[in-house]
Amino acid sequence: MDDQAARAAFDHAIATQIPAFGTFFLAKFLGLAITYPDDRSEVRFTVQDFMFNPQGSMHGGIIGTVLDIAMGHLLQHTFGAGMTLEMKTQFIRAPKAGDLMAVGRFLRRGRSINFLEARLQDDAGDLLAFATSTWRLLA
Repeated sequence: MDDQAARAAFDHAIATQIPAFGTFFLAKFLGLAITYPDDRSEVRFTVQDFMFNPQGSMHGGIIGTVLDIAMGHLLQHTFGAGMTLEMKTQFIRAPKAGDLMAVGRFLRRGRSINFLEARLQDDAGDLLAFATSTWRLLA
């Protein structure tokens, strides 16, 4: 693991984080760039070796976190804050390098319960993982 890169990412996150959507610690630590084109969210980031599991590929927890952020940030951007009621993640191929993008979309919008999906793809457009989830809007 590149200790200097991991320390630099951590120090940057500590120095620049703001406890708000898009700027909270994990988003800063993972280097996430979050945008909202059309009716979706896009979360872009670059694979870093401090995100790896002992097998040398991106840890599933990191993938799940990014997919959850793609869906939760889209919900917040569209309706306001919510909470994940359930989430199912399926892993297709483990990323080891490069630029990745998670795209969050609504499957069904409701007044209090919403269904979303997010897909993680590499810079060639190949699908790496996807998740579906149920969210409840917070008052």
